[in-house]
Amino acid sequence: MRIAPEILDTADDVGREAAVQLADGIARAAAEGRTFVLGCPSGRSPIATYANLATLVAERDLDLSRVVVALMDEYVEEAGDGYRAIDADLPHSCVGFGRREILGLLNAAATPGHRIPEANLWHPDPAAPAGEYDRALAEAGGIDVFLLASGASDGHVALNPVGAAADTVTRVVPLGEDTRRDNLGTFPTLRSLDEAPRFGVTVGIATIRELSRSVVMVVTGEHKQDTVRRLAAADSYEPDWPATILSECSDARFLVDRSAAELLQTTR
Repeated sequence: MRIAPEILDTADDVGREAAVQLADGIARAAAEGRTFVLGCPSGRSPIATYANLATLVAERDLDLSRVVVALMDEYVEEAGDGYRAIDADLPHSCVGFGRREILGLLNAAATPGHRIPEANLWHPDPAAPAGEYDRALAEAGGIDVFLLASGASDGHVALNPVGAAADTVTRVVPLGEDTRRDNLGTFPTLRSLDEAPRFGVTVGIATIRELSRSVVMVVTGEHKQDTVRRLAAADSYEPDWPATILSECSDARFLVDRSAAELLQTTR
């Protein structure tokens, strides 16, 4: 099913709209005394959402003590006959991002007793069997809201590469060159393609589709114009642009800013 984009003026407007949905969901879960599982990407696209959510946490005195932040992925490196996660202190670590830009930001805005426990930052383990992260998420009741973002050059979602099958679960994958080049723009400390990670552990396409009660795709910036046009035209999953899984998700929203929607607007 095609998901019509909701076009907002600025990237901050996109972040605020997404944050309101997250804050409302967290408040409902807290009132019901249940866990709220938030699926989170790292990188540039969700920064405005996390910042606006922190503002709402402070304004509403939201109780985050039952929030689980479920990260989508992490970069890994080869280790013997397997893989290990990169050092979380590295600037491009997704786990490090989660600690700094999600838990750190939200907990700074929350009052004592209402903060997210450190143990509630979940992330996939490259040493675990394929699909084990999915089982943990399912046992937690699934993902209440999965915040999604799309790669600009190849449409990757999480670290799912071009060609990812629709039934994939959490697993280790090789990263395509386009994804690795995108990382050079996201992480200036990566000075060349040789320094960009070659592997990652990522939730699968089926993980996103089957374990999410709702999803919110946020796409901002003029460099994402082709991304918006591609996602707006998709009515089913297209493996050559993995972010098109949006079209098969339950209760899906597609939030874009005006600069990212420019090509879409000119073709209407």
